Amino acid sequence: MEWLVLDVISKHVEEKKVTSGQYGFTNGKSCLANLVAFYDGMTGWIDERRAVHVVYLDFSKAFNTVSHSILIGKLRKYGLDEWTVRWIENRLKDRVQRVMISGTESSWRSITSGVPQGSILGPILFNTFINDLDEVTEHTLSKFADDTKLGGVTDAPEGCATLQQDLDRLESWVERNLMKFNKGKCRVLLLGRNNPVHQYKLGVDLVENRCVEKDLGVFVDKSMTMSQQMCPCGQEGQWSPGCLKRSVTSRSREVIFPLYFALVRPHLEHSIQLWASRFEKDKELLDRVQWRATKMTIGLKHLSYEQRLRDMHLFSLKKRRLRGELINAYKFLKGRCQEDRASLFSLVPSNRRRSNRHKLEHRKFQLNMRKNFTL
Repeated sequence: MEWLVLDVISKHVEEKKVTSGQYGFTNGKSCLANLVAFYDGMTGWIDERRAVHVVYLDFSKAFNTVSHSILIGKLRKYGLDEWTVRWIENRLKDRVQRVMISGTESSWRSITSGVPQGSILGPILFNTFINDLDEVTEHTLSKFADDTKLGGVTDAPEGCATLQQDLDRLESWVERNLMKFNKGKCRVLLLGRNNPVHQYKLGVDLVENRCVEKDLGVFVDKSMTMSQQMCPCGQEGQWSPGCLKRSVTSRSREVIFPLYFALVRPHLEHSIQLWASRFEKDKELLDRVQWRATKMTIGLKHLSYEQRLRDMHLFSLKKRRLRGELINAYKFLKGRCQEDRASLFSLVPSNRRRSNRHKLEHRKFQLNMRKNFTL
């Protein structure tokens, strides 16, 4: 039944574009799409020699604090048919819970908030609840589920004041919707050089300024070189094959490589199209991990790395990165993320009959930060 209701809500959301701007729990979008779209705007401003501040916001127990009454009101506000709204309301209301410890039971308590986690409808109900979050801000707001970041130009005192006003509006939104920010985990990242330091507040609490921040699993620093990402990826990648070697007695390819694909390579390739280094030493550091995994396999140790890859029908990590970049470029040009392609790509206008409409033009930039981001 939940699948049927989900289909109704999904079609309505797609037709009315209710959750535009939300990347989490959204078909065709991902962490990488969120990061690329957001930092494309930030690096564009930095290339114009402008100062940029990014505020990373963290909700406290976001999925557990969704008010049922407010959620039902928003579903009606967005025009969902009454039958579906009534069904969801009956699905959520009149729930109770209690705690049992060592045979001792607490009293029953009514559940008036929270979307059922692990359920089919939970993600889309949460997306609907926080959909109007970006309506109260003037600067760029990006959402991936409950991970939210706010960025804007702050090279003048007026820009800092406007960003602070957006934070005040977000704090008011949180209070109206009976939610809370985990203010101890909220951070401000100052991007670019000669960036004026400004102390922001959430309510009465100060927000800490940082030089490096972890955003959806990727370490972002103030210079956008992504060099901070190489250390944990290299360390995790070097540690994981050694852990496999100590934990698994078999050295057959049927055992080693499925474990490598599942436990090691994801650490090396998570959103790598955003943070891939331009330095050969960093590329060799990542390829060294796959080199170790192939070398520990029985029957391949005496072969060269290139021969081992051919024998296992594998690509080097460098070729896999190129393949991933081409796939994601296609998604921005033809897939669900087409709304973000205008700033990412410059299409060459062509009226030639044998040409296609997706030839890309190489643009010029002032700073290597922007050049490395777009190439």
